[in-house]
Amino acid sequence: MNRILTLLFILFFLFTNQSIAQENIMILKLKDGDVKIELFEDVAPNHVKRIKELADSGQYDNVVFHRVIDGFMAQTGDVKFGKSDSNDFDLRRAGMGGSDKPDLKQEFSSVPHDRGTLSMARSSDPNSANSQFFICLESAPHLDRQYSAFGKVISGMEFVDRIKKGDPVARRDQRRQHRRMGCVCYVTRHSPVNRMDTGEIPPRPHLRPCG
Repeated sequence: MNRILTLLFILFFLFTNQSIAQENIMILKLKDGDVKIELFEDVAPNHVKRIKELADSGQYDNVVFHRVIDGFMAQTGDVKFGKSDSNDFDLRRAGMGGSDKPDLKQEFSSVPHDRGTLSMARSSDPNSANSQFFICLESAPHLDRQYSAFGKVISGMEFVDRIKKGDPVARRDQRRQHRRMGCVCYVTRHSPVNRMDTGEIPPRPHLRPCG
C-alpha cells in the first residue's frame, strides 16, 4: 500500500512539474521562424506575470524590434508606439512607450546576461520596467544584477540572429495563437533605432537597454 501511494505521489509530482514547465514556455513568432523561450518564474515572478499578461491579451502582436545592436542585443516590447497595426504606431517614438499597467519593481538576480537571455528594459530608475524587453545576442556581463532577467531562448536563436536593420514588418494578416498552457505571441521586426532616448549610444561597456 505504501509503495502504491509513493508511486502515485511520484507520478503526481512529475505531472505537476510538467504542467509548470509548459506554463512557463513562450513562443515568439519571428518572420524567419519560431523562438522558444523558457520563462524564469521562480527568479522574476512579477516580470514573468507581466509578460504573460501582455502576450495573452495580444498586446505584443505585431510589435516591432525598434532597437538592434549587432553583438549586443535586440529590443522590443513597446506596445504603445511600436505596435505596427495600431493607430499609435510611430517608429520615431518606438522605445518611449509602454503598457497602461504600472511599472514593475526590480527583480535583479544572479542570472547572467548570457547569449539568449531575455531581460526587461528600463530607464535610469531601476523600478521602471513595464513592457519592453531585450534579447542578448552575446554575453553582456556588465548588465548582470542591473536588469531583471526573466527568461532564456532554448531554441530558435538562429532566427534572433537574423534580426537586422531594415527587416520588414511581418504581414498584418498574422493571427495570435492560443494554447491552454504557456503563451504564444507574435513579435515582428522593423528598422531599429540605434540611439538612446537622450542621445547617441555611448561606447561599450556603457551600452544599456533603455525603456
